[in-house]
Amino acid sequence: MRRFARNDRLVVMLDLIECERARVARDRRYDGRFFIGVRTTRIYCRPVCPVQPAKAANVSFYPSASAAEAAGFRPCLRCRPEAAPFSPAWQGTRTTVARALRLIDRGALDGGGVEELAARLGIGARHLDRLFQRHLAASPIQVAQTIRVQRAKRLLDTTDWPMTEIALQSGFGSLRRFNAAFAAIYHRPPSQIRRPRRA
Repeated sequence: MRRFARNDRLVVMLDLIECERARVARDRRYDGRFFIGVRTTRIYCRPVCPVQPAKAANVSFYPSASAAEAAGFRPCLRCRPEAAPFSPAWQGTRTTVARALRLIDRGALDGGGVEELAARLGIGARHLDRLFQRHLAASPIQVAQTIRVQRAKRLLDTTDWPMTEIALQSGFGSLRRFNAAFAAIYHRPPSQIRRPRRA
């Protein structure tokens, strides 16, 4: 299997002989790396599917489940392609936490609450909190606070902005909250942390 860029897109070239060998052998090393479309049944499978392998003349190979579906195939109910390695289902609840972290990093909790964030993810606020406790041992609010303080620290180190501007750009609603959060983590006010800027 080779990957190369064409017009700013990553193109995956499947080696048909390699894929056929992996399909017939049900080689687990290839699970999630390509999918098999069976033209006679219009079903697509993983290379590890337990059903009797179809004749080579009736199969085609796809680099993703999406590509197989775009070609008109439906997922196999036996090998469940949606649970293949590297799929969102395979990643499990870590995928939800990763999505939440991206949203928090973009400021989802700077102006809104955990309930709104959970709704954007399609789950309840209590369930989101449980996932964060399981995977990060911290609540979404604690994670957001850490992200804000880290952002503020970078701005203190790299800009000459006044403290009020740093507080707002970091996602704090007020200078007082910024100072309190910063002091709680660094045990000193932000003004003492700021490095002197060289001319």
